Amino acid sequence: MRKRANPRNWFQNRDRLLSRGMLLGLLLLVACGAQLDVQQIEGIRLPVQQPPKLDAVEVNTSVEESRSTIYDQIDKVVDDPEIVEEVRVAVDDLASRLLPEDWMNWPVVPQATNTAIEIYNRGLALGNNPRAFSKFGDCQNIPSMFMSTFDDSSSYSFGEEHLYLLEAIEWFSGSYARESQSVRSGFNAASVVSPLWADPESCEVGESPLDCEVRIYRPSFALISLETWWEGDPAAYERYVREIIEKTIDYGIVPIITTKADNLEGDHRINATLASLAYEYDIPLWNFWRAVQPLPNNGLWEDGFHLTYAFNQFDNAQSMKAAWPWRNLTALQALDAVWRGVTNS
Repeated sequence: MRKRANPRNWFQNRDRLLSRGMLLGLLLLVACGAQLDVQQIEGIRLPVQQPPKLDAVEVNTSVEESRSTIYDQIDKVVDDPEIVEEVRVAVDDLASRLLPEDWMNWPVVPQATNTAIEIYNRGLALGNNPRAFSKFGDCQNIPSMFMSTFDDSSSYSFGEEHLYLLEAIEWFSGSYARESQSVRSGFNAASVVSPLWADPESCEVGESPLDCEVRIYRPSFALISLETWWEGDPAAYERYVREIIEKTIDYGIVPIITTKADNLEGDHRINATLASLAYEYDIPLWNFWRAVQPLPNNGLWEDGFHLTYAFNQFDNAQSMKAAWPWRNLTALQALDAVWRGVTNS
């Protein structure tokens, strides 16, 4: 199958393009490219030709109307059917993406993005284990609470609607209860990439917990969950999460980042930052925040941070009034969806 175009490379500023309901930016790129001898646009070399007069796209045009108009304009400017198809794929992918400012309405369970597919395939070439995933994060990711249940079939129960998840449970067997070098109580976003927090008994000199975990386990996926507000400094939090994402991608590991249930900062700034980064890097976001909104007290204790607890009986209505079963279930669903998406691509 031909490699699909990567919309992140072309359209990192989609909110600018779509802010008035159109995709005029792509059209401008194509028009400018055709006026030059050869214009490089993220690996696509447009042929030499003088473009015909292009029709204007009205400011109030809907996304669907704009997409149709751009299709027509591309057909006028480019003769190569392969380039035309790649541009159409990129436009379709772009138009289907939700904007970060609307993160509260993003689905709980993400799908594999084009970038995730590329990262996964590159990771396989680097020697990553397709049957392994790691966790990067703080106290809400320690195995005793988070996902270890799926390595012990006696500790959870499914209803019929969740039996499809057994395939992912079997495929990633051993990863669920494993102690990750990049998860520890007291960790925050800075700790994951700081050599000062690495375990000296397992990690090499100069390795961060993240680097150490990757060297030891070589996962193909990483669940990144960082609830702790880093000293109340939003710029520092974003900087460290960005470093974690970029390191993960450099290692050929598909990052799946997650929103948090609480709002201790008062303005949902952390979740907004995470959605913005997921959008920028075109990576999956598991929207756990949305999953707990229907629960009593939004799945939180009175302290507004810790998640309410029940056994992992996913077929028990009473258990599913607590947040921890939802955290484990939706984490597995997110992993399953992204895994299926990248392997079936």
